[in-house]
Amino acid sequence: MKKHLAIIEDEKAIRDNYAEMLRQQGYQVDCYADRISAQQGLNENMPQLAIIDIGLADEYDGGFTLCQWLRNQSMSIAILFLTARDSDIDIVTGLRIGADDYLSKNISLAHLSARISALFRRIELQNQPQQQAAASALLKVGDLTIDVNRIRVHWQNQLVDLTVTEFWMLHSLVRHPGHVRSREQLMKDAQMVVDDSTITSHIKRMRRKFEQLDGQFKQIDTVYGMGYRWNSGE
Repeated sequence: MKKHLAIIEDEKAIRDNYAEMLRQQGYQVDCYADRISAQQGLNENMPQLAIIDIGLADEYDGGFTLCQWLRNQSMSIAILFLTARDSDIDIVTGLRIGADDYLSKNISLAHLSARISALFRRIELQNQPQQQAAASALLKVGDLTIDVNRIRVHWQNQLVDLTVTEFWMLHSLVRHPGHVRSREQLMKDAQMVVDDSTITSHIKRMRRKFEQLDGQFKQIDTVYGMGYRWNSGE
């Protein structure tokens, strides 16, 4: 079965260029030119990955609205912003509302292809047969339980809705409780290449999700100049 992705881009030439490249690589590609048609199409046929521009037709922030809608529909879909807007505010906003990655349109097609492949590799892990690595599928540290097979996280028996990227960053931290994980190590474990501010945004967003469930949550420590660590409190 082909890997399924959707491109939401209002400029036809750009949309067709990306679609042709990805179809040549064997992907099933759906294309949409605006937010409304995208929501209608995605609601009927949800892909594994959505590539979204921020400005869509006459909606300056239509891509942000679409991202929020998608996250409400599914926490497992991977969302990648591909846009000409590269300000820090836009990048932070995109990650805060649930995107897994954020790229500028000046990126090469080879680099874009590599980032898409990395996202699909992470998605595929959640589709592994349950019997594979069953003994190591559950990772428990204190009040935290990570189910690697289902890509799910529970804190104090409450489900924590994490994106694919947030899940693997958390997994990287929890596998080495008390040890500082550098930004480079987190990027490697999450299979992405981003700048430091993007890693910081992911960590802050992940931390807020835990704090919404537990006001006393303080397990994710920032070690300034070095990285982050999971403090088990034990």
